Amino acid sequence: MLNGTDLYALDIDGASFVKACGGPCTEGCVTLARIGEDAWALGDSKRPGAEPLRFTTEELDAAGIDPARFGLSV
Repeated sequence: MLNGTDLYALDIDGASFVKACGGPCTEGCVTLARIGEDAWALGDSKRPGAEPLRFTTEELDAAGIDPARFGLSV
């Protein structure tokens, strides 16, 4: 399993982020991209210059974040 150091060592240049909104996307949306076999980057469309947070699939699941909601498969 990847740890925090491993996750942040992964290159996310060129990662394809997808938005998921809980309502009207006027206030910003959560963005998610697969960045590795068991690795994801989670961003905020309101802060596009901020470094996305990185998670394993297990961590996303524990947080209740389903990649399918973004149109992504695990």
